[in-house]
Order: sequence, then structure tokens, then C-alpha cells
Amino acid sequence: MKPKAQNPASNQPVVVAALYHFARLPGFEALQAPLSDLCEQSGVRGTLLLAREGINGTIAGSRQGIDSVLEHLRAIPQLKDLEHKESGAHKIPFRRMKVRLKKEIVTMGVPDIDPLEGVGAYVDPADWNALISDPETLIIDTRNGYEVGIGTFKDAVNPETRTFREFPEWVENAGIEDKNRPIAMFCTGGIRCEKATAFMRANGYGNVFHLKGGIVKYLEEVDEKDSLWEGSCFVFDERVAVTHGLRESDEILCRACRNPVTPEEQASPVFEEGVSCPHCYNSRSDEDRERFRMRHHQMLAARASARTETNDA
Repeated sequence: MKPKAQNPASNQPVVVAALYHFARLPGFEALQAPLSDLCEQSGVRGTLLLAREGINGTIAGSRQGIDSVLEHLRAIPQLKDLEHKESGAHKIPFRRMKVRLKKEIVTMGVPDIDPLEGVGAYVDPADWNALISDPETLIIDTRNGYEVGIGTFKDAVNPETRTFREFPEWVENAGIEDKNRPIAMFCTGGIRCEKATAFMRANGYGNVFHLKGGIVKYLEEVDEKDSLWEGSCFVFDERVAVTHGLRESDEILCRACRNPVTPEEQASPVFEEGVSCPHCYNSRSDEDRERFRMRHHQMLAARASARTETNDA
């Protein structure tokens, strides 16, 4: 396996930076306004979450704008070792900038789970295939069911959770009897595994590993011909999903239920852009669909008007 030689953001006009860092930030509320102001001034959009336990989010903008925000964050003593992952996009995949204050930067809802006190062993993307190819290894996808539905690693267990809050209950009921069995865990960018592996360790599982940098880093660094990844990786922005080399894949987002919709699902007779898809058609009424249809038409009209104004400027 060989890493890609080229930064995937280098040949596209927009830089997308995904970041998280667990740190003790007792005065995190005071960080919100200066960070929000800087993002707005730098033309950066996306979402950043601040909590007592650290920072998490994804932002997009110009090279200069992203660098300004990262420099600002790393000037905060507790965030000086902040790492981030980059990909590229042809346009900014966010509509606005939000800096939010939260109780947790990734919500598990279990008190006293602190990744700073101990997490699973990090495994670099280059070493991941060897770990998950061992038949003794239990591979667990810590993401939610709609994410797993469009792609995952070969032979990975799908907990079929709807939210990350359900993951601890799944572990308790999963019947993993051998607590020394190798357990390989992964998620989109790594942050959920920080808490998931910390939870496993706190509950007596002694041989826990997780993919450093998450699926996104694996898809960036591992050559497609060597990859054990199958399908696409859902990302939480307007790109919807990416695949090897962090190329945008063919899934789109259903605006009615927020589920990713594969090309095969887009061919379904119940799919209507902005209105319904196979995931939600049977759970919505005709009145719901008419409301979504009107909303979609209004959105298209607003976009057309914005393009006209830009062309006339």
C-alpha cells in the first residue's frame, strides 16, 4: 500500500478541513465569538462545536481562510496539537458558518467517559488491512445505520444504531464474551472511536484498536487496488459521500429524511428529488410530500434568482 502523493485539496479551489481535538477547555464559552468572527471575516463556512471536552467540526473555504482559522485555533494552548484532515471541493459544501456550544463534541451520553484518560490503540491506515484481515479480529463500525448502508469495511459488524447514544447499549447486548479478543473499531474521521474505544476499555475490553484518522484518512492514503473498503463514505456536508482518493461519489441527499440515496435508489419510482426516497416514502403522508415539494420548488427558485443576481452584477 502506498499513500497518495498529492494532497487531494491541491487541485480544487475549495479546501475542506475536518478536525477534532479532545482537550480540557473549562472556559470554552469565551472562545465562541472570536472564532465565529474570524470565520466570517475569512469567508469560511461549516460547523464547529465547542465543549468543555474540546472541539469538533468541519469547515471549508479558501486556502488562506482555512489556514487563518487553524492558526487561530492552534494559538489556544490546549489546542496547540490540533490535527486536521483535508480534502478538496469545487464549491463550498456548506451554506453558512455556525460555532455552537455543546455539552459534548460527540454525543454518547455516558457520564465520565473521558478519552483523555485512555482510548484504544491507534492503527495507521497503512497497517489497518493486516489487523482486520486477521480472522480473530472483531471489526465494529461505530457509525449509524444510514452511514453504514452505503459503505463499510469488509466483514465489519453493523450495530444498526440510529444515533451514537445507542452504541453503549448495543455493546452491552452484543454478547462479546471474550474481552481480550482483538477489536478493531472505525468511524468517519476518528472522533466517535475516541469515545467508543474509551467506553470499551472502561468496560473491561483490553485489546481495542481504532483506525487513526478514520475512514476519510484511509480513503486518502490507501491505494484503491489494495483497499478493503466497499462502497462510499458518508460525510456531513453537501458532498454527501466520498470514495477512494476522496473523490465525490454518486450518492445524493434526500431532503425529506436526510438519508443518502444511492444511484440505484434514485432509479426507484418512489424517489423524487427534494420530496421522497425509498428510505422515507412509506413513513410520510401525501400532505408531507406536497409540503416538501413546495419547499423544494422554493429552494430551486431562490438558487435561480441568486445566480441571476450574480450574473447581472
